[in-house]
Amino acid sequence: MDSFYKVLSPEEEALAARNDYNFDHPSAFDFDLLVQTLRKLKQGKSVKIPVYDFTTHGRQKDWKNVYGASVIIFEGIMSFADKELLQLLDMKIFVDTDSDIRLVRRLRRDITERGRDIEGVIRQYNKFVKPAFEQYIEPTMRLADIVVPRGGGNMVAIDLIVQHVHSQLEERELSVRAVLASAHQVQPLPQTLSVLENTPQVRGMHTFLRDKETTRNEFIFYSKRLMRLVIEHALSLLPAQTCTVQTPQDQEYEGRSFCGQGITGVSILRAGETMEPALRAICKDVRIGKILIQTNQDSGEPEHFLPSSVLASSQLHDLRLPKDISEDHVILMDCTVSTGAAAMMAVRILLDHDVEEGRILLVSLLMAEMGVHSVAYAFPQVKIITTAVDKDVDNIPGMGNFGDRYFGTDALPDWSDEEELGGASY
Repeated sequence: MDSFYKVLSPEEEALAARNDYNFDHPSAFDFDLLVQTLRKLKQGKSVKIPVYDFTTHGRQKDWKNVYGASVIIFEGIMSFADKELLQLLDMKIFVDTDSDIRLVRRLRRDITERGRDIEGVIRQYNKFVKPAFEQYIEPTMRLADIVVPRGGGNMVAIDLIVQHVHSQLEERELSVRAVLASAHQVQPLPQTLSVLENTPQVRGMHTFLRDKETTRNEFIFYSKRLMRLVIEHALSLLPAQTCTVQTPQDQEYEGRSFCGQGITGVSILRAGETMEPALRAICKDVRIGKILIQTNQDSGEPEHFLPSSVLASSQLHDLRLPKDISEDHVILMDCTVSTGAAAMMAVRILLDHDVEEGRILLVSLLMAEMGVHSVAYAFPQVKIITTAVDKDVDNIPGMGNFGDRYFGTDALPDWSDEEELGGASY
């Protein structure tokens, strides 16, 4: 919450320099920006958080990018001071700490981290901090769902809070999965799905790709042929406008041209990367980005987004995505989609980078119905393009582990690019 202190006027800055400005009053916070930011985070969107400089009492020029998550922990002394903010909080926790400990912590922080002298800190504490706690903070204890005595050392209370958060996440996940399972069983395929016409040529290529006796060289050859066709089909769904050109015979020809800002291809590593040459061959000067998604080995669900190594830390802003991608139409490529978990996470990343949902096209060689419904349910504006849709994710006649068959490698259980259709543990 400290990031949302208001920008001070010159007069207020002068007061702050003399330790005479009350930073512990509700009016010191920009609640409008705070509520707007927290609401966007709860919607799963990325936000920019101001970075407050406690030495100069002002906001720094560069703000910090923060991304939506399943659990958002919001902390601050005035967390319960605004009614609109209270409505956004699903669980309200008041951590009750002894006043002597609070004073010692403040002295240590303000002197060592913020360069203030002890007399000024104590004067500010007695003049502003202690009265503000008694008037604005302590009374809000009654609004809390949980009061934690003895502060952060109360491990029993912390364990109970963690268990409750886990149970809420599981309950919501089961609810979403139930909706998706119901849609998979009774609902028709979504209108956002476009399946390549099942011509004898397409069916012949699928025969080679699904045959477990197909050699690696043949698998690569027919994969590339099919990739070219599905990429061509995907590009035909991009917005176009009528244009007129002059032929060498000085006659007018009424044609069509792409009417968007630009096109970027983003591959979900590792199988999706095999589709990049087909896109480059068809779309001149296309920009390419890459997303690597790591799975939790216990649950099989994606959890980390890594730019180059499965050992790297989870940092979304380190993804290899082109700059200014937000204005482009994005061709999101993954060779196979089973549950749709990795594809949905990739879409989420693109949305976090301000790509409009309606400008995302998910392109795959083969999808399971469950994956199609999952993506369409979560992102109803994303266009889904594939060459075939198989009925049952658990027992489909799919292509096996696409990446292993294409690259000639053994299975990599840590990677979740949804390569393995028929035998995948999702």
